[in-house]
Amino acid sequence: MEFIPHEIDRDVFILMADGGINRDNARAFSDDVESMVRNGFNKLIIDCSKLDYISSTGLGTLLVLHKRMKAAGGEVKLCSVKGFVAQALRLIRLDHMFGIYPDLGQARLAFRPTDGEAAEAGE
Repeated sequence: MEFIPHEIDRDVFILMADGGINRDNARAFSDDVESMVRNGFNKLIIDCSKLDYISSTGLGTLLVLHKRMKAAGGEVKLCSVKGFVAQALRLIRLDHMFGIYPDLGQARLAFRPTDGEAAEAGE
C-alpha cells in the first residue's frame, strides 16, 4: 500500500491511495495526513481509484481522519470509490459522512466556492 501525494490544487491536497488500507499501514496514512494538516492544508481529496481493499482498521482510520479534519475546520472528500471499498463504506454508513464523488474532477469542483462565498471573500 502506498499513499502518494498526487498534487496540490490551490489549497486542496490530493492524495492517491494505492492498494489497501489495513492495520499494517493505517498509522502511516494517519501520520501523513496529520503532517499535511500541520502544514496548513485542511481540504483533502482521497483518490480511491486504485484502492482495492479496506479493513475495519482502515475504516476506523477514515473516521478519525474525518473528525480531525473537521476539528481543524477542514473537510475530506473521497472520489472514484469502487467495489469492496464502496460496499464497506455503505455498510457502516460512512458514505453519509464523507462527500463521495464519482471522479477527481467532481471532487475538486465540490471544494470550489459558490458565487455567494466568492463574493464574501472579495473575489
